[in-house]
Amino acid sequence: MSRIGKLPVNLPAGVTVEVSADNTVSVKGPLGTLSQKVDSDIKVEVGTHTDSHTGAEVPAVLVSRPTNQPRHRSMHGLYRALINNMVVGVSKGYEIKQELVGVGFKAEMKGQILEMSLGYSHDTHFMLPKEVTATAVTEKKGNPIVTFKSIDKQLVGQVAAKLRSLRKPEPYKGKGIKFVGEQIRRKAGKSAGAK
Repeated sequence: MSRIGKLPVNLPAGVTVEVSADNTVSVKGPLGTLSQKVDSDIKVEVGTHTDSHTGAEVPAVLVSRPTNQPRHRSMHGLYRALINNMVVGVSKGYEIKQELVGVGFKAEMKGQILEMSLGYSHDTHFMLPKEVTATAVTEKKGNPIVTFKSIDKQLVGQVAAKLRSLRKPEPYKGKGIKFVGEQIRRKAGKSAGAK
């Protein structure tokens, strides 16, 4: 069995899951609603399972597959992970922080547009999807930090990757847009050779 696929997805308080006739899973929670179409071969059911810690029955989503074909096996783990991401998204949400490293780098939010100066001759304007909220904070003598929040893990990851691609960190001084906590592989600069 798929180690991930066979795990039940526990539903926290306030989160409800509905499976429609065409196998679309809708997850509703305090932060919003997400839905995902699931392949018709994969069976998704809302039930209960016994919690290993407390021994109590807790509501959960169970994902099962009909056969051991490689196609079914790969989809089993995938859809369980996607449903789990949706449950976490509508209950807690996702957050990604990025740091703008460089002299004169600035970031400012204006509505859904992130305005930045990234060392180019022009300012860079980055439009955010309406499902993603962002804040830009610059502390004294610190680099600007942009924080993205959303209930959709896939979307917030895509937005963060797109922003990073505008100015990838370079290996000598580490200038560019990096994730907070990301280690940049640094290279030594030129050294004067002995004659």
